[in-house]
Amino acid sequence: MVPRVYITLISLSLNNPSHLRKPTIFYSLSLRLFSSSRPRKSDSAVALSDYLISQHHFSPEIALKASSSIHFVKNPKRSDLILSYLRESGFTQSHIEKLVIKAPRVLTTRLDVTIKPKIKIFQEFGFDSSEIADIVSSDPWILGRSANNQLGPSISALKSVLGSTSGLPTLLKRCGCFLKYNLEKTLLPNILFLTSCGVSSSQIVKYLFNFPRFFLHKPENVKDFVRRVDEMGIDRKSKKFLAATVVMSSMSVQSWELKLKLFQNLGLSEDDIMFVFRRVPQVFSISRRKIKDVIEVLLCKGKMDISSIVNHAELLICSVEGRLKPRLEVFEILERKNLLARKPRLTSLFKISDKMFLGKYVLPYSDELGDVQWLKGVKINE
Repeated sequence: MVPRVYITLISLSLNNPSHLRKPTIFYSLSLRLFSSSRPRKSDSAVALSDYLISQHHFSPEIALKASSSIHFVKNPKRSDLILSYLRESGFTQSHIEKLVIKAPRVLTTRLDVTIKPKIKIFQEFGFDSSEIADIVSSDPWILGRSANNQLGPSISALKSVLGSTSGLPTLLKRCGCFLKYNLEKTLLPNILFLTSCGVSSSQIVKYLFNFPRFFLHKPENVKDFVRRVDEMGIDRKSKKFLAATVVMSSMSVQSWELKLKLFQNLGLSEDDIMFVFRRVPQVFSISRRKIKDVIEVLLCKGKMDISSIVNHAELLICSVEGRLKPRLEVFEILERKNLLARKPRLTSLFKISDKMFLGKYVLPYSDELGDVQWLKGVKINE
């Protein structure tokens, strides 16, 4: 039981909240979703922090966070019914705290109108209670959507793409924003277009999980991304085609031009750049700062040149501190002490797994390598 003095102090601080940080954008969103006006303090109103702590066992810290955008509960009995229903529907205390922190105004909504129909829609599609709790607590704005006009059609559209509901919970936990869009005007036309380009259904499903927001672009934008990829010379039948299109979607035309200019300044010709994009399009999603850092490391010892980097562009994705520098340091120590009967190519040294690298170049020479700092950057368990 939290001392009453502590609860009262929190209430007093909330009545004069000038010292608190401003509410986040998410709180502003919750205001629009769950209420058209701020609740005013009435004779029956209680401080939200007091209510959550004394009646529903929230910690003072969690209660304070939840109270940053709504300070009073006008109808505690209504809030009790909402929280009771959520618990009966499989929401744990952790789920409820997460939901209330993100969207505290859910406590002031109408249970039969705002919450029950949305939970029921998920139940009708076969989601279990824990899956529903995970999805809703991660994205509470879902409760502000129409059950029949928005949530139902969106879930049906995703089911038609996946072929069943088995993967839906995982997908919606990763990206609940699918339930925010009209998928009949975004997702479905985009998938139809990509299929017409020769992209397989299995690849589309894979990318749906890994890059969900790509499929929510306007169809005309996706067609423009494909046009730009076509101009880069990637065959639509290539497995790199969809990857390249996703990468292209992540950059504005201006950002793309800056990336091209960077490669040119680092010594790559136009043909080199085209070659890299066709082989490893993901390189273009890396920040310009990292690309520059990686190339500087690879060139600094004079053991690699630009042509080697172009032919092994996947090295540009590697971590400088976690992979390239540590392995280069090991190689230099072993080379200086003449411990390598056969010197490996640096490109191979950088590409092998951490487990293989440790087994072949670190553990057999642990005494010779000594206590060096690079080991802290190597992942031993893989």
